[in-house]
Amino acid sequence: MGVFVFLPLVLPLTAWPIARLAEQHLHPRAATRLLAGVAGVLAVCSTLCLALLVVVGTAQLPGNPLPDGWSDPEVRAALPYDEVAGKAAIPALLAVAATCASTAWRHHRVRRRAARALAPLPPRSVAVLPDAVPYAYALPGGPRGRVVVTTGMLDRLNASERRALFAHERAHLAGRHHRFLLVVQLAARANPFLRPLRTAVTYTAERWADEDAAEEVGNRRLVARAIGKAALVTRGAPVATLAGFAEAGPVPRRVAALLAPAPAARIWPPASTTVGLAAWGAAAGTTVSALSSANSAVTLFFVLKAATPL
Repeated sequence: MGVFVFLPLVLPLTAWPIARLAEQHLHPRAATRLLAGVAGVLAVCSTLCLALLVVVGTAQLPGNPLPDGWSDPEVRAALPYDEVAGKAAIPALLAVAATCASTAWRHHRVRRRAARALAPLPPRSVAVLPDAVPYAYALPGGPRGRVVVTTGMLDRLNASERRALFAHERAHLAGRHHRFLLVVQLAARANPFLRPLRTAVTYTAERWADEDAAEEVGNRRLVARAIGKAALVTRGAPVATLAGFAEAGPVPRRVAALLAPAPAARIWPPASTTVGLAAWGAAAGTTVSALSSANSAVTLFFVLKAATPL
């Protein structure tokens, strides 16, 4: 395996340049898909890297249930700094598993509680809650999901702005934005180097819904005004993996983007541009990470197979 086994732990750094550049130069739809895909692959590779290190590390512990041959010096020689890296990977992998499980469980619990709270209401695509606290969010589930909005939010918007709000939340449901948000949330838990991608996708998912809403209502200024008004009073979504109408964060950037011309529907930037170079750098880092993980896994498999007595 050599030092290649450690590469997936640090290669997420290659995605940092594209995180910010994609926000500024790519269509939000393309940026969300690109960044979420890169984050997901890099997170899986780094977790696999930790798992490979744990195999070697646990084989060194006295009383382990693994075959005795797995702790032979020939096996440990396949891993650089086996004495330190192998044992350090054990708590690291346990921490990754615990934080990812906690994030997934919190997401599931909030969705279940929200669905239970909406059960008495008519099964419509829009659920209006009699709550003076203003907030609105898209709740996935069922065939098309539901838009949840409070009377406090509706009272603060006029009829046209309400139409923009509903168009925004329907765009979240149609685009399955909660899946992209959950992927980057889990990826950031698996590898802290991926947190910039989580922040970027949180923003681009909202921008994606902004652009779809502007296209549906046919008025970019109307959507910008509705977002600005809602941001002054909203509490946001109940959990980070659910998409809200005016989340706390870069609302002025979203409003400014809506007041500018619509972005070009570009899937991949030209290689001659700065964002293009960053995108190819992130793609190269992701590819190298995947190849390093696969190579290390295959190498360790054959090493352990050779060391296991028949």
